[in-house]
Amino acid sequence: MPRFFLSGGSTVAGGTAFIAGEDAKHVKVLRLRIGDKLILCDGKGLDYHCSVKNMAGESVECEVFETVPCMAEPSVKVQILVGLPKGDKAETIIQKCVESGAEEILFFPSERCVMKLKSGSEGKKLERWQRIAEEAAKQSGRGIVPQVGLLGDLAEAFNRAKATDLPLFMYETGERETMREAVNSVSDIRTAAIITGPEGGFEAYEAELARVMGLHICSMGPRIFRCETAPVAALSALMYATGNLD
Repeated sequence: MPRFFLSGGSTVAGGTAFIAGEDAKHVKVLRLRIGDKLILCDGKGLDYHCSVKNMAGESVECEVFETVPCMAEPSVKVQILVGLPKGDKAETIIQKCVESGAEEILFFPSERCVMKLKSGSEGKKLERWQRIAEEAAKQSGRGIVPQVGLLGDLAEAFNRAKATDLPLFMYETGERETMREAVNSVSDIRTAAIITGPEGGFEAYEAELARVMGLHICSMGPRIFRCETAPVAALSALMYATGNLD
């Protein structure tokens, strides 16, 4: 069934839902008819199963026939923290990490970051990234729209990661744990963070700082991933390890 989020003026009251704005236009573009079914999500993990009742005017009126928890949300809330990549790689990371179950995707500058955002361009960039996250959430049946943001520096990324049950710093060399060892070291994982680098990875001192702060320095195996592949691969492995790909 087509999936929409409660946004842009869309509301649910009792057994009736109203879809407004761009989503109402999308309903009509899809050529849905009276009686056709769709899902309206509140963005907090609750799904309203609806049937189209009235398409007159600028909004679409629907009858809610069932309210259920979204089954697509993983048991672990995962933050993805990535060294800001160049080009459109950030968009790929956002799309694939949303599909894979991330709760939040945050980008930060680090020593080897090539990409530098122009002053004043952050707002438009974030607006576009958030739209990509919403579209990916709709496509993949998510119960929330993961938030996308920018951090000031790597230290802020470390602090956010440290506040989770399982903070993972993905690194390609030196003394490291496997992800399996890191996951098995925590008895009850409710929250986690995955930190990956930009093109060229991290400097040795950045990895050492992560170690000093108590993050799990993790291997991703013998292969070297591109910066846009690493967060998706690590997230998928974590989802499998925590029973969220069963």
